[in-house]
Amino acid sequence: MLPTTILVDEAPRCVVRPTDTKALNRFIRNGRSFLLGERPDGAISHRPAEAEELTRWRDALALHEACGGAEDDYFGVPL
Repeated sequence: MLPTTILVDEAPRCVVRPTDTKALNRFIRNGRSFLLGERPDGAISHRPAEAEELTRWRDALALHEACGGAEDDYFGVPL
């Protein structure tokens, strides 16, 4: 899948690249308390990452790889 922006109440929260829709739904379900933070009644949605968000995701991936990590082990970055 392409990098995807997770939104909380339509505000970008993080950019992730799940392997498939099942992984995306699992991340949203399991990360609900982290994603919502101080807004327990917030609405979580997602959309394809925009250019600026994609750049930030790629920069974080490059840092991960520079430290010896593999792209397959990298999931995302908070915004």
